[in-house]
Amino acid sequence: MRAAGADPHDGASPESLAYTRLLLALSMRFEGRRWHRIVAALPYAPLIVTTLNSIDPLTAEPEAIPRRRPGGALRLSDVARAFARYDSPKLITSGLLAALAARLVVGNWSWRDTVIPVGLIAFEPITEWLIHVYLLHARPIQIGGRRHDLLAAREHRAHHAAPSELDGVLVPTYALFLFVPAIAAVLFGMSFPIHLLIGGDRVAWWLSGLVVGYSILLSYEWCHFLIHSPYRPRGRYYKVIWRNHRLHHYKNEHYWFGVTSHLGDVVLGTDPLQGSVAKSPTARSLGDGDADVRAASRSDPARA
Repeated sequence: MRAAGADPHDGASPESLAYTRLLLALSMRFEGRRWHRIVAALPYAPLIVTTLNSIDPLTAEPEAIPRRRPGGALRLSDVARAFARYDSPKLITSGLLAALAARLVVGNWSWRDTVIPVGLIAFEPITEWLIHVYLLHARPIQIGGRRHDLLAAREHRAHHAAPSELDGVLVPTYALFLFVPAIAAVLFGMSFPIHLLIGGDRVAWWLSGLVVGYSILLSYEWCHFLIHSPYRPRGRYYKVIWRNHRLHHYKNEHYWFGVTSHLGDVVLGTDPLQGSVAKSPTARSLGDGDADVRAASRSDPARA
């Protein structure tokens, strides 16, 4: 089991690192049975599999996701079942179904029920970027000699310190009890000035927007969980966000903020070429030395 915050590359020889990087590159190119046949044909196949599963400090341990077929390849359905057991998708789905039921009851459909959701989806990469940069990466402030810290930012720093801990990937349950109604309140408040522009049944298209808002939050949680799971990307789009999120965590925390999409980074100039960015010494702690201690305590209560 990896220690929280530990760098598995420390002490490794250049030859072993080069070999491991080659294998990781191969695992990105070949998937499923083809990849297993390639690994099985290489010398020290069991050691290779163990190394591949432990060398990446951003990925959960293989046993973190129960498999329907023990000993078989990790499937997307395995990750989905593990994801569904957490409180986050359950609470968000409950809010989503409640909003959808209310929308069906209200009726009075119009073109606005298309425009509002499309607008929310179009701005989602920018919204995700802004939340990540200004909320999750917010620094503590000193007021009257005392340190004040946003809870969301503190939890996020713990996640950066121990990114392979799946329990720290999703939005905490207590935060969702605030966040889910907050989404409804923010969209409801925005509906007043928007209504001056587009008119119509404000409650009806607000509920349509709320359904999409909760769907966006659920997709964010799923993508984030999937990226940190041991599952290897297959599709081209997923490979992009999978790679970028790893760069954000392990290369430089000032770039690659997108989780469900990299379009926010492209538009706002935080999607540079990997080779043009220096490795940040604070990518794991976000500049907070206490984050590693909190993450270690969460993964090992004896250290608390």
